[in-house]
Amino acid sequence: MADTSFSMVPTAEPALPSRPLTHLGVEAGGAFRGCCGVGAAFVPLGLAFGVLVSHSGLPWWWATVFASVIYAGSLEFLLLGMVLAVMPLASVAVTAFLVNFRHIFYALSFPLSRVSGLPAKAYSTFALSDEAYALTINPAARDWGRARILFVQLFLQLFWVVSVTAGARGGILIPDSVVGLEFAMTALFLVLGIEAYKAGRDMPTPLAGVGCVVVARLVTPGQMLVVSLGLFTLVLIARYLWTGRASRHTESRDAHLNGRVHHA
Repeated sequence: MADTSFSMVPTAEPALPSRPLTHLGVEAGGAFRGCCGVGAAFVPLGLAFGVLVSHSGLPWWWATVFASVIYAGSLEFLLLGMVLAVMPLASVAVTAFLVNFRHIFYALSFPLSRVSGLPAKAYSTFALSDEAYALTINPAARDWGRARILFVQLFLQLFWVVSVTAGARGGILIPDSVVGLEFAMTALFLVLGIEAYKAGRDMPTPLAGVGCVVVARLVTPGQMLVVSLGLFTLVLIARYLWTGRASRHTESRDAHLNGRVHHA
Protein backbone atom coordinates (compact mmCIF):
# COMPACT_ATOMS: atom_id res chain seq x y z
CA MET A 1 0.00 0.00 0.00
CA ALA A 2 1.29 3.39 -0.88
CA ASP A 3 2.27 5.65 1.98
CA THR A 4 -0.24 8.50 1.99
CA SER A 5 0.96 10.16 5.20
CA PHE A 6 1.96 13.81 5.08
CA SER A 7 5.46 14.85 6.00
CA MET A 8 5.65 16.77 9.24
CA VAL A 9 8.82 18.58 8.20
CA PRO A 10 8.01 22.30 7.93
CA THR A 11 8.53 23.79 4.52
CA ALA A 12 10.63 26.92 4.13
CA GLU A 13 8.59 30.08 3.61
CA PRO A 14 9.76 32.86 1.35
CA ALA A 15 11.62 35.56 3.24
CA LEU A 16 9.66 38.78 3.58
CA PRO A 17 11.37 42.14 3.62
CA SER A 18 11.62 43.72 6.99
CA ARG A 19 9.05 46.37 7.76
CA PRO A 20 11.53 49.24 8.28
CA LEU A 21 13.11 48.69 4.87
CA THR A 22 9.70 48.44 3.20
CA HIS A 23 8.60 51.65 4.93
CA LEU A 24 11.74 53.49 3.82
CA GLY A 25 11.24 52.29 0.26
CA VAL A 26 7.67 53.58 0.19
CA GLU A 27 8.72 56.93 1.66
CA ALA A 28 11.62 57.27 -0.78
CA GLY A 29 9.39 56.49 -3.75
CA GLY A 30 6.75 58.97 -2.64
CA ALA A 31 9.36 61.65 -2.00
CA PHE A 32 10.96 61.13 -5.41
CA ARG A 33 7.63 61.36 -7.23
CA GLY A 34 6.68 64.42 -5.26
CA CYS A 35 9.84 66.39 -5.98
CA CYS A 36 10.53 65.33 -9.58
CA GLY A 37 8.79 68.38 -11.02
CA VAL A 38 10.71 70.79 -8.82
CA GLY A 39 13.94 68.87 -9.26
CA ALA A 40 13.62 69.06 -13.03
CA ALA A 41 13.68 72.86 -12.72
CA PHE A 42 17.08 72.54 -11.05
CA VAL A 43 18.62 70.94 -14.13
CA PRO A 44 18.98 73.94 -16.50
CA LEU A 45 20.15 76.19 -13.67
CA GLY A 46 22.62 73.57 -12.44
CA LEU A 47 23.97 73.04 -15.94
CA ALA A 48 24.42 76.80 -16.37
CA PHE A 49 26.29 77.13 -13.09
CA GLY A 50 28.51 74.15 -13.91
CA VAL A 51 29.42 75.68 -17.25
CA LEU A 52 30.25 78.98 -15.57
CA VAL A 53 32.61 77.20 -13.18
CA SER A 54 34.37 75.37 -16.01
CA HIS A 55 34.78 78.64 -17.94
CA SER A 56 36.05 80.50 -14.88
CA GLY A 57 39.36 78.66 -14.91
CA LEU A 58 38.67 76.59 -11.79
CA PRO A 59 38.93 72.78 -11.96
CA TRP A 60 35.59 71.16 -12.79
CA TRP A 61 35.31 69.46 -9.40
CA TRP A 62 34.99 72.83 -7.69
CA ALA A 63 31.47 72.91 -9.11
CA THR A 64 30.62 69.73 -7.21
CA VAL A 65 32.15 71.17 -4.04
CA PHE A 66 30.09 74.35 -4.36
CA ALA A 67 26.88 72.40 -4.99
CA SER A 68 27.47 69.92 -2.18
CA VAL A 69 28.87 72.12 0.58
CA ILE A 70 27.21 75.49 -0.06
CA TYR A 71 23.98 74.27 -1.70
CA ALA A 72 22.39 77.68 -2.18
CA GLY A 73 21.69 78.33 -5.85
CA SER A 74 21.59 82.14 -5.94
CA LEU A 75 24.44 82.43 -3.44
CA GLU A 76 26.60 80.04 -5.44
CA PHE A 77 26.33 82.25 -8.53
CA LEU A 78 27.36 85.24 -6.42
CA LEU A 79 30.14 83.44 -4.57
CA LEU A 80 31.75 82.28 -7.79
CA GLY A 81 32.38 85.87 -8.81
CA MET A 82 33.44 86.83 -5.29
CA VAL A 83 35.93 83.96 -5.09
CA LEU A 84 37.42 84.84 -8.47
CA ALA A 85 37.71 88.49 -7.40
CA VAL A 86 39.35 87.41 -4.09
CA MET A 87 36.95 89.53 -2.04
CA PRO A 88 37.50 89.86 1.73
CA LEU A 89 35.95 87.16 3.89
CA ALA A 90 33.93 89.80 5.76
CA SER A 91 32.20 90.86 2.52
CA VAL A 92 31.55 87.23 1.61
CA ALA A 93 30.06 86.53 5.05
CA VAL A 94 27.79 89.58 5.00
CA THR A 95 26.61 88.81 1.47
CA ALA A 96 25.86 85.20 2.38
CA PHE A 97 23.91 86.33 5.44
CA LEU A 98 21.81 88.87 3.55
CA VAL A 99 21.10 86.62 0.57
CA ASN A 100 19.97 83.75 2.81
CA PHE A 101 18.32 85.93 5.44
CA ARG A 102 14.89 84.67 4.33
CA HIS A 103 15.72 81.22 5.71
CA ILE A 104 15.34 82.61 9.22
CA PHE A 105 11.64 83.08 8.51
CA TYR A 106 11.38 79.71 6.78
CA ALA A 107 12.48 78.04 9.99
CA LEU A 108 9.48 79.46 11.84
CA SER A 109 7.04 77.25 9.91
CA PHE A 110 9.25 74.47 8.55
CA PRO A 111 8.24 71.13 10.19
CA LEU A 112 11.64 70.50 11.77
CA SER A 113 9.88 69.16 14.89
CA ARG A 114 8.93 66.05 12.90
CA VAL A 115 12.59 65.32 12.13
CA SER A 116 13.92 63.46 15.15
CA GLY A 117 17.60 62.87 15.90
CA LEU A 118 20.42 65.39 15.97
CA PRO A 119 22.15 64.27 12.70
CA ALA A 120 18.82 64.29 10.85
CA LYS A 121 17.92 67.73 12.20
CA ALA A 122 21.37 69.06 11.26
CA TYR A 123 21.05 67.85 7.66
CA SER A 124 17.44 69.03 7.35
CA THR A 125 18.49 72.49 8.52
CA PHE A 126 21.40 72.55 6.07
CA ALA A 127 19.25 71.35 3.15
CA LEU A 128 16.39 73.81 3.74
CA SER A 129 16.00 75.30 0.28
CA ASP A 130 13.19 77.43 -1.15
CA GLU A 131 11.84 74.44 -3.03
CA ALA A 132 11.99 72.06 -0.05
CA TYR A 133 10.20 74.63 2.07
CA ALA A 134 7.45 75.07 -0.53
CA LEU A 135 6.88 71.31 -0.74
CA THR A 136 6.89 70.62 3.00
CA ILE A 137 4.49 73.40 4.05
CA ASN A 138 1.94 72.37 1.42
CA PRO A 139 -1.34 71.22 3.04
CA ALA A 140 -0.84 67.82 1.38
CA ALA A 141 2.39 67.40 3.37
CA ARG A 142 0.85 67.73 6.82
CA ASP A 143 1.12 63.99 7.40
CA TRP A 144 4.73 63.69 6.23
CA GLY A 145 7.06 62.18 8.75
CA ARG A 146 10.79 62.26 9.29
CA ALA A 147 11.69 59.93 6.42
CA ARG A 148 9.58 61.67 3.77
CA ILE A 149 10.89 65.13 4.66
CA LEU A 150 14.51 64.00 4.62
CA PHE A 151 14.13 62.09 1.35
CA VAL A 152 12.57 65.13 -0.33
CA GLN A 153 15.50 67.31 0.75
CA LEU A 154 18.05 64.66 -0.23
CA PHE A 155 16.60 64.13 -3.71
CA LEU A 156 16.41 67.88 -4.36
CA GLN A 157 20.07 68.26 -3.43
CA LEU A 158 21.01 65.31 -5.64
CA PHE A 159 19.19 66.94 -8.58
CA TRP A 160 21.28 70.07 -8.02
CA VAL A 161 24.64 68.37 -7.45
CA VAL A 162 24.30 66.03 -10.44
CA SER A 163 23.20 68.78 -12.84
CA VAL A 164 25.98 71.14 -11.68
CA THR A 165 28.58 68.41 -12.05
CA ALA A 166 27.29 67.49 -15.51
CA GLY A 167 27.44 71.13 -16.56
CA ALA A 168 31.01 71.48 -15.30
CA ARG A 169 32.18 68.30 -17.02
CA GLY A 170 30.47 69.21 -20.27
CA GLY A 171 31.32 72.89 -20.11
CA ILE A 172 34.50 72.40 -22.12
CA LEU A 173 32.27 71.56 -25.12
CA ILE A 174 30.67 75.01 -25.00
CA PRO A 175 32.78 77.76 -26.57
CA ASP A 176 33.74 80.80 -24.51
CA SER A 177 31.91 83.01 -27.01
CA VAL A 178 28.56 81.89 -25.54
CA VAL A 179 27.41 84.61 -23.16
CA GLY A 180 24.43 85.10 -20.89
CA LEU A 181 24.68 81.94 -18.79
CA GLU A 182 25.37 84.02 -15.68
CA PHE A 183 21.93 85.59 -16.18
CA ALA A 184 20.14 82.26 -15.63
CA MET A 185 19.59 82.75 -11.89
CA THR A 186 18.67 86.41 -12.36
CA ALA A 187 16.08 85.39 -14.94
CA LEU A 188 14.66 82.77 -12.58
CA PHE A 189 14.16 85.22 -9.71
CA LEU A 190 12.82 87.84 -12.10
CA VAL A 191 10.12 85.42 -13.22
CA LEU A 192 9.41 84.42 -9.61
CA GLY A 193 9.09 88.09 -8.70
CA ILE A 194 6.65 88.72 -11.55
CA GLU A 195 4.54 85.73 -10.50
CA ALA A 196 4.60 86.86 -6.87
CA TYR A 197 3.37 90.30 -7.92
CA LYS A 198 0.57 88.78 -10.00
CA ALA A 199 -0.53 86.73 -6.98
CA GLY A 200 -0.43 89.55 -4.42
CA ARG A 201 -0.57 92.77 -6.50
CA ASP A 202 1.70 94.37 -3.90
CA MET A 203 3.24 97.31 -5.74
CA PRO A 204 5.11 99.00 -2.82
CA THR A 205 7.41 95.97 -2.30
CA PRO A 206 8.96 95.82 -5.80
CA LEU A 207 9.16 99.62 -5.93
CA ALA A 208 11.00 99.62 -2.59
CA GLY A 209 13.39 96.97 -3.93
CA VAL A 210 14.16 99.02 -7.04
CA GLY A 211 14.63 102.14 -4.94
CA CYS A 212 17.10 100.40 -2.63
CA VAL A 213 19.12 99.18 -5.61
CA VAL A 214 19.24 102.68 -7.14
CA VAL A 215 20.33 104.27 -3.85
CA ALA A 216 23.02 101.63 -3.29
CA ARG A 217 24.28 102.03 -6.86
CA LEU A 218 24.61 105.80 -6.48
CA VAL A 219 26.00 105.90 -2.93
CA THR A 220 28.15 102.73 -2.70
CA PRO A 221 28.70 101.32 -6.18
CA GLY A 222 31.45 99.01 -4.97
CA GLN A 223 29.18 97.36 -2.38
CA MET A 224 25.87 97.66 -4.20
CA LEU A 225 24.64 94.14 -3.41
CA VAL A 226 25.32 94.22 0.32
CA VAL A 227 23.99 97.75 0.81
CA SER A 228 20.86 97.26 -1.31
CA LEU A 229 19.94 94.03 0.48
CA GLY A 230 20.54 95.65 3.85
CA LEU A 231 18.39 98.66 2.95
CA PHE A 232 15.63 96.46 1.60
CA THR A 233 15.63 94.39 4.79
CA LEU A 234 15.27 97.55 6.88
CA VAL A 235 12.46 98.78 4.65
CA LEU A 236 10.57 95.49 5.01
CA ILE A 237 10.98 95.53 8.81
CA ALA A 238 9.80 99.16 9.01
CA ARG A 239 6.84 98.40 6.75
CA TYR A 240 5.89 95.38 8.84
CA LEU A 241 5.97 97.42 12.04
CA TRP A 242 4.00 100.26 10.46
CA THR A 243 1.40 97.90 8.99
CA GLY A 244 0.98 96.12 12.32
CA ARG A 245 0.56 99.41 14.14
CA ALA A 246 -1.99 100.64 11.60
CA SER A 247 -3.88 97.34 11.80
CA ARG A 248 -4.03 97.50 15.61
CA HIS A 249 -5.24 101.10 15.46
CA THR A 250 -7.99 100.15 13.00
CA GLU A 251 -9.09 97.21 15.14
CA SER A 252 -9.16 99.41 18.25
CA ARG A 253 -11.24 102.05 16.48
CA ASP A 254 -13.68 99.47 15.13
CA ALA A 255 -14.04 97.90 18.56
CA HIS A 256 -14.69 101.32 20.10
CA LEU A 257 -17.36 102.12 17.51
CA ASN A 258 -19.02 98.74 17.92
CA GLY A 259 -19.07 99.26 21.68
CA ARG A 260 -20.76 102.63 21.30
CA VAL A 261 -23.37 101.21 18.92
CA HIS A 262 -24.06 98.30 21.25
CA HIS A 263 -24.36 100.66 24.23
CA ALA A 264 -26.77 102.88 22.32
